Amino acid sequence: MAVRTPIELDRERIAELTAREATKLDANTAGSGRMYERASHALSGGVASSYQLRDPWPIYLERGVGSHVWDVDGTEMIDFHNGFGSMVQGHAHPVITEAVTRRMQEGTHFAAPTEDAIVVAEELQRRWGLPQWRYTNSGSEATMDAIRIARAATGRDTIMKIFGSYHGHHDYVMVSIGVPYAAIGDRENYESLPYGGGIPKSVSDLTIPVPFNDAPAMERRVEALAAEGRLPACVIMEAAMMNLGVVLPEPGYLEAVRAITKKHGIILIFDEVKTGMTIAAGGAVEKFGVTPDMVTLAKALGGGLPIGAIGGTDEAMECVRDGSVYQVGTYNGNPLGMAAARANLIDVLTPEAYAHLDALNDYMLDRCSTILEQHNLPGYTVGISSKGCVTFARDPIVDYESFKAQQDGELCDLAWLYNMNRGVFMTPGREEEWTLSIAHTIDDCARFVDAFEEMASDLTA
Repeated sequence: MAVRTPIELDRERIAELTAREATKLDANTAGSGRMYERASHALSGGVASSYQLRDPWPIYLERGVGSHVWDVDGTEMIDFHNGFGSMVQGHAHPVITEAVTRRMQEGTHFAAPTEDAIVVAEELQRRWGLPQWRYTNSGSEATMDAIRIARAATGRDTIMKIFGSYHGHHDYVMVSIGVPYAAIGDRENYESLPYGGGIPKSVSDLTIPVPFNDAPAMERRVEALAAEGRLPACVIMEAAMMNLGVVLPEPGYLEAVRAITKKHGIILIFDEVKTGMTIAAGGAVEKFGVTPDMVTLAKALGGGLPIGAIGGTDEAMECVRDGSVYQVGTYNGNPLGMAAARANLIDVLTPEAYAHLDALNDYMLDRCSTILEQHNLPGYTVGISSKGCVTFARDPIVDYESFKAQQDGELCDLAWLYNMNRGVFMTPGREEEWTLSIAHTIDDCARFVDAFEEMASDLTA
């Protein structure tokens, strides 16, 4: 196959199109503008989470059904954001809605165990092959508790994570994320950089970042730490994909990480908050055949309700079972969340559902790749089951460093505006990453492809 030499993009043309599309979106979202003005007097920054911010205002949503959402201006859009991948079931799925409604009529909270919590744990046990489970209320809580359990199980304090990966908003993992390219530093000795204010340097220094897709670099850092007397308690990582658009593990990488952690008695934690239930019934463990000591889940598990889960081996979870670690939470195993998760796992996310997601993603990847080639634009497509993206890069992205070296923020912003103005709801500021739901159809996916085709045509006109 011939090697393609992409064109150089006209930055003035990108700026011109961006101004045009931004003006159009602002005119079509006046209701969001008014709601933002109101929200700014009660919500800090006008939003419930800093990840919802957007200039000049966020797009406020009103409702969602299936693969469609409606904003407060009444504009109907096809949802490829899906709550950062939480809504792989689609919005207001009737089976989940019925289960939650029935549970509401029978009591919503007891702070006591229910049968649904057992059924969900049994199903997670079957899917992930890990025998012991506990619940939390979010992905951040799941990773926080998993790290605490790993520290107790090993008697060590140091944590190792992948440079650039996000694992929730607690202090120990808000480290070395969103770092400008010039500040990344030496990959053999990455610094532990707090992500935002309020994180003590003494805390962030306990978390050691290493590059993705580089097992030898990880082992060298582990050995250096061992020589200092601070062998890590755990390695926590996104196994199926690094969430920079989509960056997949290279062949043999996960197996090498598993071997390194076993060799040094380090607990391996797969953070599947984003990939659990969205790329396979058993997430990355099923997809890649590598079993960690612990796994963390959330997002898609609850079918729209805020729950999380931690799974682990008998050895890793013994300190929870014997009571030496207090893994607690008033709303852990909340009946509403458990009812939703049970219906979701047993009746909604079936083998047929995953076959449908695979077919849709294959269509998206193939069509977008064809458009890149036809217009000779820099970039390539990459995906896994319900998740995929167009990565606007000239060379393959394998880790955070190569991502930041080639990141084209201007083109990403333009692509987002094209989508929003053509009825395709996407996550602001992402590398054209999409998450599909089982409610999506080929016609839904064609809307995304058509918007991408129009942008490509306008860029090369």
